[in-house]
Amino acid sequence: MNLFSITDLTVDVPGRRLLHGLTLDLPPGQMIALIGHNGSGKSTLLKVLARQIPASGSVAFENRALSDWRARDYARRLAFLPQHPPAAEGMTVRELVALGRYPWHGALGRFGPDDHATVARAMEECGVSLFAGRLVDTLSGGERQRAWLAMTVAQQAGTLLLDEPISALDIAHQVEVLALVRRMCHEAGRSAVIVLHEVNMAARFCDHVVALKGGWLALQGGPADLMQPAVLERIYGLPMQVLTRPDGSPVAIPA
Repeated sequence: MNLFSITDLTVDVPGRRLLHGLTLDLPPGQMIALIGHNGSGKSTLLKVLARQIPASGSVAFENRALSDWRARDYARRLAFLPQHPPAAEGMTVRELVALGRYPWHGALGRFGPDDHATVARAMEECGVSLFAGRLVDTLSGGERQRAWLAMTVAQQAGTLLLDEPISALDIAHQVEVLALVRRMCHEAGRSAVIVLHEVNMAARFCDHVVALKGGWLALQGGPADLMQPAVLERIYGLPMQVLTRPDGSPVAIPA
């Protein structure tokens, strides 16, 4: 079973086509990177998968057409974290994480012992238990991103869609957040589709890579398929060279 099966996916806005007939399958149980230059269609594709914008063509999630999923059922299976999450002003970390329970009981449903236990486990998994009583606005960027990830864990969704979750973080927090997402996939059996700008981070942390260029599919494969000078030049439009770190892992730099 594929996580997503995408056939002839096209997205148009007035005067412009953002995605050009994409056809690809995304595997389950993996950390999948969407990469490409600015404007290549990465966030557009993610928003289609999250049912945030309309598109033509067909998309199936877990072998079931997106249009056949009821909104609440889809929210229980899949969590979407946009690039700029809504403000959490005046909200503690525990209150933010508790929002992940909404698909299970609605706005007016009673918050029972199972909900409290699920929230506590989510905070523990994402390393924010010590911040439970702190206001989200007082956290560092990395801490805040882990709190939002804890909310998706509390949602108990098996699939995470993450739009540039490390774009505003320093290098240490980028590594911290991506390592957390990787553990969430490999140790807890989740799937993640994550928009990234940094090709070396994609190669280091992700199992599968989808590269877009100008709304067209440029590559689908593993990190080893991506980290080739000719492939990188085709995707990014400039000469690249691939070096090898002492641990044997590749790193790409402009030639």
